[in-house]
Amino acid sequence: MQDSSSNSSQTSTVVITGASSGIGLGLARAYLDRGFNVVANARTDERLAAAAKELGNPARFLGVAGDIGQRATAATLIERAVARFGQVDVLVNNAGIFNAKPFVEYTEEELDQLVATNLKGFVYASQAAAKHMVARRRGHIVNITASIALQPNQQVPAVLPVLIKGGINAATRALALELAPHNVKVNAVAPGIVDTPLYTPEMHGFLNGLAPAGRIARVQEIADAVLYLTGADFTTGVVLPVDGGMSTGKW
Repeated sequence: MQDSSSNSSQTSTVVITGASSGIGLGLARAYLDRGFNVVANARTDERLAAAAKELGNPARFLGVAGDIGQRATAATLIERAVARFGQVDVLVNNAGIFNAKPFVEYTEEELDQLVATNLKGFVYASQAAAKHMVARRRGHIVNITASIALQPNQQVPAVLPVLIKGGINAATRALALELAPHNVKVNAVAPGIVDTPLYTPEMHGFLNGLAPAGRIARVQEIADAVLYLTGADFTTGVVLPVDGGMSTGKW
């Protein structure tokens, strides 16, 4: 199954940042299963090589290493995707850092890292993709944000990630308005806690209790939401929580 938003006879192509593990790797697998070409970004060639080996579809997979917080990396990512596969139909801004700690304890280095990956990564990749998509008059940008930016939780102090991810939630709506006349959609998926290697099994008991549903999300459930938005031709400016009810309010 290919992206229904593309009128091209070519196989649709998705670019995914932060694609070597966790949600990003799950997204790469899900898009490959849907018949997409996948262009994956991660910081190192070694991480991408490991991801490529695990995914096992070299004909439709391209890894592009580099720091997505650098404008040159984002430009190269889109350029190489077009050179290899002819077009970019979807960009998923997945790369991100999340560190929960009391506000007064964040260091200057941690702030710089959050801004570089979470904010600049979104800006630079989206700029590069939007230029290409506007020229083609089709495309879709999906941002991976965080449901805690919709509904903060006293048990998980994370002001700086909330600051940036909340800003991207707002920017999703603003960019959707700007690009709508060009037939480019912009949406976001806001996950809650997701079962990735970031969390050890010992942490799951506490984490399960943070959602009304009583459990954390599976990576496939995040991928399902992203794939839904990818094919939703008349949906733009939406921030879709996938969090078992965490963002619905105090409970």
